[in-house]
Amino acid sequence: MRSEELGETLLPKRLALPIFASDPLSSVAYATQEILLVLTVGGTAFLYLTPWIAVAVVALMVVVVLSYRQVVHAYPSGGGSYEVVSTNLGPSPGLVVAASLLVDYVMTVAVSVASGVANIISALPSLADYRVVMAVGFVALLTAMNLRGVRESGNAFAAPTYLFIGGILIMVVTGLVRYLLGDAPVAESAQYGIAPEHGHETIAGFALLMLALRAFASGCTALTGVEAISNGVPAFQKPKSRNAATTMAVMGITAIVMFSGITTLALVAKVHITEDSCRLIGFTGDCGTAQQTVIAQLAAAIFGGDHSIPFYLVQAVTALVLILAANTAFNGFPLLASILAEHRYLPRQLHTRGDRLAFSNGIIALALVAGGLLWLYDADVTSLIHLYILGVFTSFTLSQIGMVKHWNRTLRTDRPAGPVRRRAHRARVINALGAVVTGLVLVIVLATKFTQGAWLAVVAAVLLWLMMRGIRRHYDRTAEELAVDDPHAESVRPARVHGIVLVSKVHKPTLRALGYAQAFKPDTLEALTVSVERDSTDELLRQWAEFDLQVPLKVLDSPYREITRPVVGYVRSVRRDSPRDVVAVFIPEYVVGHWWENALHNQSALWLKSRLLFTPGVMVISVPWQLNSSAAANHPVPRAPGSVRRGEPTGPRKS
Repeated sequence: MRSEELGETLLPKRLALPIFASDPLSSVAYATQEILLVLTVGGTAFLYLTPWIAVAVVALMVVVVLSYRQVVHAYPSGGGSYEVVSTNLGPSPGLVVAASLLVDYVMTVAVSVASGVANIISALPSLADYRVVMAVGFVALLTAMNLRGVRESGNAFAAPTYLFIGGILIMVVTGLVRYLLGDAPVAESAQYGIAPEHGHETIAGFALLMLALRAFASGCTALTGVEAISNGVPAFQKPKSRNAATTMAVMGITAIVMFSGITTLALVAKVHITEDSCRLIGFTGDCGTAQQTVIAQLAAAIFGGDHSIPFYLVQAVTALVLILAANTAFNGFPLLASILAEHRYLPRQLHTRGDRLAFSNGIIALALVAGGLLWLYDADVTSLIHLYILGVFTSFTLSQIGMVKHWNRTLRTDRPAGPVRRRAHRARVINALGAVVTGLVLVIVLATKFTQGAWLAVVAAVLLWLMMRGIRRHYDRTAEELAVDDPHAESVRPARVHGIVLVSKVHKPTLRALGYAQAFKPDTLEALTVSVERDSTDELLRQWAEFDLQVPLKVLDSPYREITRPVVGYVRSVRRDSPRDVVAVFIPEYVVGHWWENALHNQSALWLKSRLLFTPGVMVISVPWQLNSSAAANHPVPRAPGSVRRGEPTGPRKS
């Protein structure tokens, strides 16, 4: 796709919702389960806390969605939390947000895919041994789809997201109607008790408070990905801010309804779920096998068993949307990385769009890291979830503080009047409330999850922050070093040019290099060879005289059979004798047609170039000689990435 076609990739709201909101929408599939898993460490005695924790999660979601709607309107350029914090709090806090979000995007892919695979295994337990292979395969599939472009991935992923929303809402409505009619669904696990974990038989006071807070922190996974829309505002069709804000509102309402419905049904159906099936009292099966997920248990209870067609349909769309939820990160991570690369905090390659106008390098980088995490943690949701959501609430908190400062500055400097001023005051109150609430949640998440594995996410974010600072320092030093102070002084021509042609034997590549060097017309020109074997050197001198080559040949002795060191030493000696001169070194090289031929040729040339390039005042010039194997006149040249943008031919080469 041509660069001018970028406008055709902009998204209407119906496609933007599944692309940017599939993560928060799908998080409801496991948020309730994470709450229950924490509470059941004390058996079933503390499940009465579930509705209160769910209410707290819903209230938090309302505050966060309202807060980010302010971000969308105030900063529509797509930087989201990073831009808000960088602009209002400074570059270092902005980098904290960026590092946290990048880590969290990686975790979004890992957790979403692992959770999707877990739902597949709930329906088809025989696939349990292939958990990791399936997870990594799904990451590869998502990568391939996103490399096709944002709009293409949206078209592919829209239907599963809407099917998931429809399937969950139908399940919730059906279950609640049955409950109101006196036929409440009952989960299969309702018949089992749960033995408390060792040390959790009696919990009271502060320990009970910490248990509730830990369950709340786990339930906050329902908020992951909420900020993705604020990062992706430039991808929306015009009016961008209004469409993004509307999409965020629809996402928030839908997620709240689904999360509330699933949690209510889990309580009605008396779902008893634990990480270790051996703790189920009365369970006679293989306790080494993981329980079905909460969604699977509810679908089986509501639709007549785990062999009914509706059960398989719910499991299918749930697994599919959980896997596709990673698509939120596949859009958010590359976009944020491109902004950071533009600001010189990440390698510039991450700012480049591929042939399909997607940020291909960022997509591939995300896939590699997430795939590695899935392999390292055996695609286990419970293990991965502890590394999750820390970055989300770091960015939530700092961005809301930044927005409060933004509104303070707006009210102080712009001095708006009437309705505009009232809207600014209302927005400041919303963002201040968001800062306080998300800040408290961040403290809770740190306190409850740090020792369970969240410290790894903290370490990763710190290392990433340090790396980005180092990259920025490198780019700044390079720019300062390359800046032109005096164009006339910088463009002074060298006094003379000394040409040196490296020679190993008299053959066609040598003669071409000599001819090219002579056409270059240096002030002095000589050929240079290194004597490793006396007989070969004598033969070279004989041929040189026989062919009457008009370029003097200098022989360097090498008693230790080295080639690179004598040549580099000689070139540097020429530079020392004439510091204002330039030395042009011409190196004949073979061009081969097969990858394995590279190992057989040009090794000495590569070593020489790698050393000479570090020598000031030395120009290294490769003179290619195409071997017959490199001729490609009879077969088409494959199109290289970016060849269309550069206007390169795609037909057969002409010899």
